[in-house]
Amino acid sequence: MKRILLVRTDRVGDVVFITPMIREIRKAFPDAFIATLTQPHTKNLLINNPNLNETLTDDLDKKSFWKVVRELRRHKFTHGLLMMPTERAAFQMFWAGINTRIGVGHKLYEVITGMKSVSRNNYTPLRHEADYCMDLARKIGVETSDLTLQIYLTEHEKSEAQIILSQYGIGNEDFKIFIHTGSLGSAPNWSEDKYLQLIRTVLETFPDKKTKLILTSREMSKELLSNIHNLSSNRICNLSEKLIDLRDLIKVIGQADIFLSPSTGPLHIADALEIKCIGLHCHRPMSCQVHQGIINKYSINLEVTAENCMKLCSADQNTCGIEKGISVEEVIDSIIKLKKQY
Repeated sequence: MKRILLVRTDRVGDVVFITPMIREIRKAFPDAFIATLTQPHTKNLLINNPNLNETLTDDLDKKSFWKVVRELRRHKFTHGLLMMPTERAAFQMFWAGINTRIGVGHKLYEVITGMKSVSRNNYTPLRHEADYCMDLARKIGVETSDLTLQIYLTEHEKSEAQIILSQYGIGNEDFKIFIHTGSLGSAPNWSEDKYLQLIRTVLETFPDKKTKLILTSREMSKELLSNIHNLSSNRICNLSEKLIDLRDLIKVIGQADIFLSPSTGPLHIADALEIKCIGLHCHRPMSCQVHQGIINKYSINLEVTAENCMKLCSADQNTCGIEKGISVEEVIDSIIKLKKQY
């Protein structure tokens, strides 16, 4: 029996991107033992996943290296798939005695540990990150093109989220537009001033009392929060301090009618929950919609055009022109389009 370990110890969105391969590996090998190794907080993304037997964690502390090795060895894995080159995980899988280990690229530590490899071919042609992850599953015999992301919520969790919203006067009959303004530096993003402009415009464009704005980013500055407070609107709800951990954020996002965010973890969570999303994307390859875009069919990806990228971004692409490259009007038009489908 195959005993397969999937390793993704980086960021939230990256862990969401391995959910299709979990499902497709289960389809290909229904009797296999399938486990993941992630950081403790990103394990929250995989709770209730029916295709997993185990969710293991690594806090990435030097002191816990051998503890993780012993845990992996105890499970007697036959296959280990490492979706992103990580020296720590490569050696952990090696010392855990996993016979078939597959990684990405040809890092020195991968060569030293005898790891097999798949190539991203310098991202040519460019594909979605979830598809690159699936390449490792294909390496062990999985045949699929289904990249649908999946996060599973129980009915109890959905009820808990509804209770949280009801405490702020938001009911099931309200139309809930979520705006997540932060990215923790993982993706190009608008300024807070522009998000404030968007919030004002949404309130003006959709004056119906049943249209509510829910803010979820803990990165919001005191200045932005003060400016939002000065709008004196009882249709704006700030949940950023209410969401204690990642699972709380996931549960609440599941209540959204529309979710707006830069191309970062919360956007991919909403995508996996099949929420109608509006994603803000840079044009450069690693941040564009082809590589990091929303996959579900209900959503809209907004991307800086090639022309604006040439005009607004720095030559070395270290400075992104997303601030001027995507307008508030484009976002409002997208909300109108998605709201018509409600």
